[in-house]
Amino acid sequence: MLILLIVGASYQRRDPISQVRRYTRSIEFDYFNWTLDAFIIKLEQYSLGTAGYLRQTDRYDLVLTYFDKVREARDIESRLQEILADPDLEEPEIIAAPIITQRDEVWIILSELEPIVETILQEQVANVLSQLGLQLLGAPFPPVAFHFTKPPMALIISPREVIRQDANISLTADLAIESQIKLEADVESSSNISSLVVPVGGIGIYPTMIQETSSVTWLTETIVHEWVHNYLTLRPLGLNYYASPELRTMNETAANLLGKEISRMVLEQYYPAFVPPPPVETPPAPPSPTEPPVFDFRAEMRETRVTVDDLLAKGEIEKAEAYMEARRQVFWENGYRIRRLNQAYFAFYGAYADTPGGPAGEDPVGAAVRELWARIGSPVQFLRTIGWMNEYQDLLDTLERLEINPETNCAPLLCS
Repeated sequence: MLILLIVGASYQRRDPISQVRRYTRSIEFDYFNWTLDAFIIKLEQYSLGTAGYLRQTDRYDLVLTYFDKVREARDIESRLQEILADPDLEEPEIIAAPIITQRDEVWIILSELEPIVETILQEQVANVLSQLGLQLLGAPFPPVAFHFTKPPMALIISPREVIRQDANISLTADLAIESQIKLEADVESSSNISSLVVPVGGIGIYPTMIQETSSVTWLTETIVHEWVHNYLTLRPLGLNYYASPELRTMNETAANLLGKEISRMVLEQYYPAFVPPPPVETPPAPPSPTEPPVFDFRAEMRETRVTVDDLLAKGEIEKAEAYMEARRQVFWENGYRIRRLNQAYFAFYGAYADTPGGPAGEDPVGAAVRELWARIGSPVQFLRTIGWMNEYQDLLDTLERLEINPETNCAPLLCS
């Protein structure tokens, strides 16, 4: 036992992630207590069953009132920051006092609305999932359950020589920006790695964490996205989430595709006024000789990722990092406030490949998931198919079996 302890201790000191944890342990997010508190809140909601006594119109009004209050709270917070930071005001605290009182009153209302709004949206998403056939004994499994909260920040770790997410460490939600910058500097000085602290909109633990928002479209997409992660956790694709970068991209891309599709169904059924218009493909306008071309974020980010991958493949790490900083300044000048653009940035955002281009670059995994989605056509069949995949090769094999037979005009997997 003594030998094992000594060997284990020496290994931990050499492990880069263990080196990083020396800086994060005191500020890591407490999932145990959060989950315990969330379960208690959920039990109270289920036991009261308040939403069951509300008419559909009342549910609709309550949800929209919640979004209005979130928007109002954010506007007040913005005004407060402006007043307290104004160097020309002699007594900003006195001016801000009534606004602080107003903000606190709004948050009291929000705290009263959140439990019932959670219950309403859970039931509405669950109803749509059940209608699609994603149910067990009449209800989706696992049950749809989420809790409004400010999700933790995430410290993303990637090697410098290649874009690959080696760690995602959850940090306290209120970590100040100066603390984020210091943490990144500390962990990079201790190991030859790239790091980045990023905000997260939702986390697929159970019940799932969802950030407060004033957008019904974003909220329903995120609720479904995180429920898909819960669903996949009970199947090979979700169980192997951290096994390889390819499987992580398959998970996140599938959750994004399903989140958008099923969210649209929820909005059509319960909030038709908020259904986003279908995307319209218009041919690009010819370049104007007098006006500069419109800045295309996804195209520019894709070009950046492809160039960085090429430089790293040649071993030109410093040149790649200098290029990323130069490109970050270009994005900043065009209104995209990216604080750091490095290997960790691409390792995190490149996994969400439901739309071509962007931080994923030419990564073939996202394209393969989108191809599977297009060929199957059914959200339920897509989820059930991809959920049982153990590796990226399973996805490629499935796509091969979905090739259309010119003699039968049918794919064997779908017509058998």
